[in-house]
Amino acid sequence: MMADNDSTLSDNDGIVTDGDSIMTDNIVLQCPQCKKPVPWNSDYPHRPFCSARCRRLDFGDWANEHYRIAGEAAGDDFSADERERED
Repeated sequence: MMADNDSTLSDNDGIVTDGDSIMTDNIVLQCPQCKKPVPWNSDYPHRPFCSARCRRLDFGDWANEHYRIAGEAAGDDFSADERERED
């Protein structure tokens, strides 16, 4: 059994830990757009996406309102009175 202050690296479900910090060398996610595996490291600067293309496609889906966040609709920045004055 290891002591609490032991800094020996251990592997827990693909996450390598060193005491209190978490090292991400073994984390692999799926690209949200194309589902390719994406290692979580500096070789993939667009993570969690595999490429700039997938990142832009996802942004386009948000911009075109293909995705929505659940909840009540937010109010406009203007009140009804302010809109009437602008017309």
